[in-house]
Amino acid sequence: MLNQGLFFILNTVFGLFIIALLLRFYLQLFRAPYRNPLSHFLISLTDFLVRPARKIIPGLWGLDLATLLLAWIIEFLVLAAILWINGIAPHPYTPISLLVILLLSLMGLLKHSIHIFMLVLIVQAVLSWVNPYSPISGVLDSLSRPFLIFFRRRIPLIGNVDISPLIVLILLQFILAVPVAWIDSLLYGMF
Repeated sequence: MLNQGLFFILNTVFGLFIIALLLRFYLQLFRAPYRNPLSHFLISLTDFLVRPARKIIPGLWGLDLATLLLAWIIEFLVLAAILWINGIAPHPYTPISLLVILLLSLMGLLKHSIHIFMLVLIVQAVLSWVNPYSPISGVLDSLSRPFLIFFRRRIPLIGNVDISPLIVLILLQFILAVPVAWIDSLLYGMF
């Protein structure tokens, strides 16, 4: 019972912070407009950790690698803590188990990223019907455009409706259900 409470707190608090770091990274990666409430919120929330990390971790080709690396480190620490609480990971950690936890945390970042982009697509679709001129629509468009552009060029509008977000959502769900789940089961099987 206590373990479940600890898992919930670890996954919720640190999971939301990891998502904030990933969103901050993706907003910069996809050149989303800076002047929006989401960007200001993410910067205010994560700056206390990102600024000092930037002094140690340099950027690469204009990308803020400090933010991405911080998300990976926090994901690693949360996963290691959960495995330790469960008694799954050996104590002390061996190099192989550390490598497996590193790979699992990388897969966790991939899952968080897929969930972020799925949510972006859903919110963008709803806003396009309800309030297409919302202040957040420019940010959502910047985040979803790299995924939608391939399908928008190849799939025509059906009754003046763009179904490319639906296709991308199905593909993202498939990626989560098949290759990501398979790799996760392989890595967890190593414990």
